[in-house]
Amino acid sequence: MKKLLLPLLLVGILIAGCNPATEKTNTLQEFFSYTENGETLISAHRGGKSYAGYPENCLETMKYIKESIPNALFEIDVASSEDDVLFLMHDSSLERTTTGSGRVDQKDWATLSQLHLKDDFNTITNYKIPLFKDVLDWAKKENAILTVDIKRSVDPELVLRFIEDNDALAQSMIITYSMETAQQLYKLNPEVVLSVSIRNMKEFDTAASSGIPWENMVAFTGTIESDPSLYAKLHEKGVMCMLGTLGNLDKKAKTRGDVLYKEWTKLGIDVFATDRPLEVQKALSN
Repeated sequence: MKKLLLPLLLVGILIAGCNPATEKTNTLQEFFSYTENGETLISAHRGGKSYAGYPENCLETMKYIKESIPNALFEIDVASSEDDVLFLMHDSSLERTTTGSGRVDQKDWATLSQLHLKDDFNTITNYKIPLFKDVLDWAKKENAILTVDIKRSVDPELVLRFIEDNDALAQSMIITYSMETAQQLYKLNPEVVLSVSIRNMKEFDTAASSGIPWENMVAFTGTIESDPSLYAKLHEKGVMCMLGTLGNLDKKAKTRGDVLYKEWTKLGIDVFATDRPLEVQKALSN
């Protein structure tokens, strides 16, 4: 009997390994898989901005928005300090959004951590610059989804590895601005979900021949409306379409009426990347 024990254990392990129920699935891929009549998602640009007392790329702002939009996405900007600490910051200089001055990448974290953030109206708040790690930890705890915009001075591979090391891949979609970067990140980790620019049929064909599976992509269709046939084509592949209303389209909706957000969903938009997340939520709920 003892001689049979080891072979039986090996057989059991092999059976368990072949059982689909034991295989790890990327829930983020499932989350971003297009389904007809699915819920429209709202992505708060720069983690949320345009609200008095709540700065951009600020953890407290994200908490505030999540109270009203439980399934909100948060687009965040990841920068690096002089001593290689990752934190949230959009600009290459400190003046606009903090009480500091000078280039972001020429300051160490000890200096940056002492600064206070300003809101969109140049009001100094009590909030500090958040570490990327703290934001990842919050996202895991609160089941929040981040769309990670990596600043040009930061290596995308470094950010991906940092996300992996903090076990936050299921919380993090990475924004890419070139197919080469998307392919690089997919090669490093085939489980990663990527925001890929697909604004026209030429870019659709480029994505289709990239070697990256459709289930690893969310299509950023630009900051102007595309032909609805593009949205339909992406939906056929199971890909969600994200429209960047941040900037001109948000202003257009503010002037002409927030009912425009509903009109854009009818064209085929699944995700709004917006500076007005609370207003979009209200418009879509009416």
